Amino acid sequence: MQAMVSCPVPPEQRPREEYTQLCRSWFFAWPQAGMVSLLRPLLISWMLLLPVALLVASGSFSLRHTPVLMAALAALAALGLPLLLLLRQWLGWSYVNRRLLAERISYEESGWYDGQVWDKPLAWRQQDLLIAQHQVRPVLLRLRRTTGGVAALLLVGGGICQALGSLLPS
Repeated sequence: MQAMVSCPVPPEQRPREEYTQLCRSWFFAWPQAGMVSLLRPLLISWMLLLPVALLVASGSFSLRHTPVLMAALAALAALGLPLLLLLRQWLGWSYVNRRLLAERISYEESGWYDGQVWDKPLAWRQQDLLIAQHQVRPVLLRLRRTTGGVAALLLVGGGICQALGSLLPS
């Protein structure tokens, strides 16, 4: 029979609980459910920012006379919000991944000034490692691929905007 492990870490600061809270979160659950559930809100955020970016771009005198370039630059600028959302997703999931993979848990008993460290028992480390490898790692890979896709769109879009700008008369 296995002995009960007395854990001094507050329940809400335990890596498995942090993982559970991340999974229950409306925002952080996007990449966990699959690529479609991640891309849908990113596309919606891009579409919501696009009219604002068009409005801002229309304030430029030189762009006002080149509507195709104005639309292309606005579409490119509107990718900023999805990129920021992906960055926030990455930061949350990678933090939990690091906590799951760590052999020691840093925690605070009552505030920021009294940090402690607790060594995870072997059984806890094994369970956390399984969660990190089979649940969190696929999410991080999905986020990495999606961020790479958005970065590629930015590069290709920047090249297209540069080409459009050079084709237009000065």
